[in-house]
Amino acid sequence: MNLLEELNFTFALAPVVLMTGAALWAWRGRVPVLTRWRRFNALTLVALFFSLLGLLLPLALMPSGRMAGSPDLGGWLAVNPFGAWVSLLVQLLGAAIGLYSANHLKGEPRQAVYITALGAVLAAVHLLLLANHWVVLIAAWAAIGHAMHYLLCFYEDRPFALLAAHKKRVTDRAADVLLVFAALLAGSQTGSGSLSALWAHIAAGHASPELAWSGVCLTLAVIARTALMPVHGWLVQVMEAPTPVSALLHAGVVNLGGYVLVLFAPLLGVSLAARWLLVAFGLVSATVAGLVLLTRVSQKVHLAWSTIAQMGFMLLECGLGLYLFAALHLLGHSLYKAHNFLNASSAVRDCERKLMTGEAHNSGLSMLLAVPLALIIVFALQAAIGNQAWPWWWSAVLALAWAPLLWVPKTGAAGHGATVFARLLTAGAMALGLTLMAGIMDHAPLGVRNDPLADAGIVVLIGMSLMYLGTVAFQLRPQSVVAVRRWVYAGFYMDEGYTYWVLRVWPASWAGAGGADAPAAWHAHEPACEGAGS
Repeated sequence: MNLLEELNFTFALAPVVLMTGAALWAWRGRVPVLTRWRRFNALTLVALFFSLLGLLLPLALMPSGRMAGSPDLGGWLAVNPFGAWVSLLVQLLGAAIGLYSANHLKGEPRQAVYITALGAVLAAVHLLLLANHWVVLIAAWAAIGHAMHYLLCFYEDRPFALLAAHKKRVTDRAADVLLVFAALLAGSQTGSGSLSALWAHIAAGHASPELAWSGVCLTLAVIARTALMPVHGWLVQVMEAPTPVSALLHAGVVNLGGYVLVLFAPLLGVSLAARWLLVAFGLVSATVAGLVLLTRVSQKVHLAWSTIAQMGFMLLECGLGLYLFAALHLLGHSLYKAHNFLNASSAVRDCERKLMTGEAHNSGLSMLLAVPLALIIVFALQAAIGNQAWPWWWSAVLALAWAPLLWVPKTGAAGHGATVFARLLTAGAMALGLTLMAGIMDHAPLGVRNDPLADAGIVVLIGMSLMYLGTVAFQLRPQSVVAVRRWVYAGFYMDEGYTYWVLRVWPASWAGAGGADAPAAWHAHEPACEGAGS
């Protein structure tokens, strides 16, 4: 490595070191909790600065070609462009969640455990983003799950929190086994566990059944880790954890599966079965979860089902070979979901406002006209900017995604015409902006390119059309579909079946009788004043 590459690698590695130090400091320290929070938040801000430098330096030097290489550490760690973007995002979320938690958890016991686990999660995520070897990838992902367990079980006396954490632990162990098989199959063809060696092997035109099966195992592991149906139940049930834990989980941990798939795009390119698996599981999760969240009133549960739907859509994008869209989706969803969870208390004010003003119902005509209007917006903008980077069927899917923005309330209120015009103008601007952003993302320096799978694209377009029609039916005729609504509300009982088999395969006294699945008896050193937050 030259000097600039070494400097860039140092910037990328700094957040791992700083967050590890923050976790150890909180664990071994014997100072009041307020001091621990101050130290932790100071270190998160320093790590955020280094993450920003790790992104800006390659971008600044890229036009000159001075940063063309890929710095690494003995083949085990490497810097990649998309990883630098995600690192900055994760550290930004970590800093915001740390500052929020310091106030949100005032007076709570076990805050030192919380700080330690939060630092460990952030350190492990940054390590995963630098992984250039199967061993590092598997170990870092396992470490994330282990540290998250203490956050999910922050309240040790809540049975459903312990059940959810137990189900996640079982799912994670199954994903670890699948990753090991994927590594062994890929290593048998390359003779190395290095991911760079795997990319070079595939780029040389080598494809084999072993690599195809490696892609399938990787895909199944990602499906498990991103809580797609039918292994999604734990993600809904971990709402028992503190709100900032939910923000971290939904915005910075679950969507790591999308990053791994974008990273392994070359492997997916030689495994058609893996891509169809992503399309199938992603489409089912996106459509079913998208309908389920319409039936839920709890704000945090609604957001959890939204995450399942979004993860399904993100993995579907990877299966279709639209990796640049998946990258944009990951970045946007993380920011959106973190804000929603940390701002969840505003749902109370919104509910009070609706009780006073009445809830407006959308016009059926606007729901029908929204799709052709969205199609005009997407295709017109795509033609105007001369962007043919994605196929026509994906433009249609985007139009279906933007269409609900164009729904307007029914007539009847004074000044309704002006309100409708303003809402349509705003919605049209949003649809234009989102489509333009998608076009810009096709030229982003992420080190990946799209590889569309046309046959699967048609299937996805049909599935998303049916989902849109189902959403409209729920809006217009809620009473006529009451029998179906019961099944939809229950998520078609997929989680009940999965819970049954998890507890049969790996029994646990999660209700507290014996505490077999409670978190390990680990407590950071906490002085007597800890619980008071002083």
